[in-house]
Amino acid sequence: MPIQDAPIQDAIAAERIELAELLSDLTEQQWDAPSLCTGWRVREVVAHMTLAFRHGEHDYPLGALPSPGEVNRAADEWARRDAARLTPAELTSSLRENARHPWHPGGLLEGALTHDVVHGLDITLALGIDRRVPLDRLRMVLDTLVPDRYAFFGTELSDTELRAQDLDWRFGKGQPYRAPAQRLVLLLCGRLEPGTNRASGLVE
Repeated sequence: MPIQDAPIQDAIAAERIELAELLSDLTEQQWDAPSLCTGWRVREVVAHMTLAFRHGEHDYPLGALPSPGEVNRAADEWARRDAARLTPAELTSSLRENARHPWHPGGLLEGALTHDVVHGLDITLALGIDRRVPLDRLRMVLDTLVPDRYAFFGTELSDTELRAQDLDWRFGKGQPYRAPAQRLVLLLCGRLEPGTNRASGLVE
C-alpha cells in the first residue's frame, strides 16, 4: 500500500464506521423517510452506498456507463432492488464490515470518500441529524471535486469563487460565495444552490 494512500483509506474507514453507528440507531420510520436523493428513502441510499461490496465489478459496471443519465438510471435500479431484499441491519452491517473495502470509483480512493461523505449527508440532512463531517475529510472531498469532477452533477459555477469559512480553501474566480466546507461539498455535488436549500435529483 503506497504511503500516500494511508490517510485516505483511514478517512474512508472512519467515515463508514461512523455512519454505520449512526444508522444502527435509526428507527424503521427513519429508514423509510425520504433522503436528499430524489425518489430514494434512506434505505435506498444505503443500498446504493454498499452495492459495490456485494456485487462484483462485472455485475456492477456503473463506471463503464457513458453518461450521468445512464449511470443514475442503473444506480436507481440496483438500489431499489437491494433495498427491497435487505434489512436495515444487513445494510448497516455491509457498510461496517467493508470499512476498508478497496472499491474506488473512477480509479480514485478519493472518489470512494467523496461518495460516502456526500451520501451520508443525503441521509443526515434529510433526517435533521446534525452530523458534522470532520474538516480533514471535507478538504479531501473538496480537492477531489475540483477543478472538474463536480461537472458530473451539472453544477454551474461560472463567475463564482467558492470560499470555505472553516478551512483555508477556495476555488474559482468571480463573485465570492462564502460557506462552511460541508455546505460547499453539497453545492459542488448539485444538492444545493447558493443561498437556497434546494436538493438535486442526481444520486451518484
